[in-house]
Amino acid sequence: MSDDLVTLVSTELSADVSPLGAELIRLDDAVGDPLLWNGDPAVWSGRAPLLFPIVGELAGGVFRHRGRSYALPRHGFARRSTFALLDRGSAHATFRLEANDATRALWPFEFRLDVTHALDGAKLTTTATVTNLSDEPMPTGFGFHPAFRWPLAGAGPRAAHVVHFEEPEPAPIRRLDAAGLLDPTPRPTPVVGDMLALDDALFSDDVVIFDRLDSRRLTYGAGHVRLAVAFEGMPHFGLWTKPGAPFVCLEPWQGHADPAGYAGELAEKPGQIALLPGEIGRFAMSVALEFATP
Repeated sequence: MSDDLVTLVSTELSADVSPLGAELIRLDDAVGDPLLWNGDPAVWSGRAPLLFPIVGELAGGVFRHRGRSYALPRHGFARRSTFALLDRGSAHATFRLEANDATRALWPFEFRLDVTHALDGAKLTTTATVTNLSDEPMPTGFGFHPAFRWPLAGAGPRAAHVVHFEEPEPAPIRRLDAAGLLDPTPRPTPVVGDMLALDDALFSDDVVIFDRLDSRRLTYGAGHVRLAVAFEGMPHFGLWTKPGAPFVCLEPWQGHADPAGYAGELAEKPGQIALLPGEIGRFAMSVALEFATP
């Protein structure tokens, strides 16, 4: 991790962001209680990585473009890349990653990825804009992967924590196979109406994937403490932890792992969007700390 952390402060929150991956690595409330997982490498070293230009695993670790194969690690390269700091204030910072020799070896497209983290009172908004600087359409995926404390400070016991979706979510969920690819068999949703009670058993088969999500907002928490999460331009959603770990990841995505057995071109992969030459794709996620009236 870079030592050049950028600290952001508002009236209700404080945060640190690293140029490595433009990743949020700390988010505390006004009294210093942490909302974000601390990245203990003995459990999981991530905190809130950004997933670009793909989400999830590729079949065989490669994708195909115009008949040529390229190796690309799970979730892409942005989270392991150092971003340049473009602009900063007391409550906001903008970082940029542009195509370079390292990215071109993995990704045959010219691009610009700008990421802004901004605090406003009790809300953090992260906005990513992807610009296709190539002369051809660029298949694009993007994801947020923040790990929030489970339990949240002051929210009561871990077993009381729930996710309330904006809409009922009756559609089946998806799971990953042993290779990390999207299993073709849909599974019954664990959501009852619009509520999902969190339990370690949910994650015994790894991530819970919503690939037919109706909601674009949800709340997470227990008692009178909750996080209100909203996400624009993100039609897919993942929910993940390691069973027993003191965090849960709430992950809005555009895209997901390759379907098991997929052998087509990246441009035809389900979940990817195509940015035309010069086109800008925008992805945003906000998290607001709320205290419900008893």
